Amino acid sequence: MMRIHADRTVCVGSGMCALTAPEVFDQDESEGRVVVIDPNPAGEADRQAVNDAVDLCPAGALSIV
Repeated sequence: MMRIHADRTVCVGSGMCALTAPEVFDQDESEGRVVVIDPNPAGEADRQAVNDAVDLCPAGALSIV
């Protein structure tokens, strides 16, 4: 099972996560920082998108634990 950790203290609000895996990530309205909407994605497509989002995050705010 995949678990996602998002460190909102280092997020810069680039939105790459929400663009790459929109079923899993969103951005909050006030600061644009990452919000994890599905912390345990079950589908293979979502898991691959999460891996891509982790790799693309410019701040290194995302990790898989």
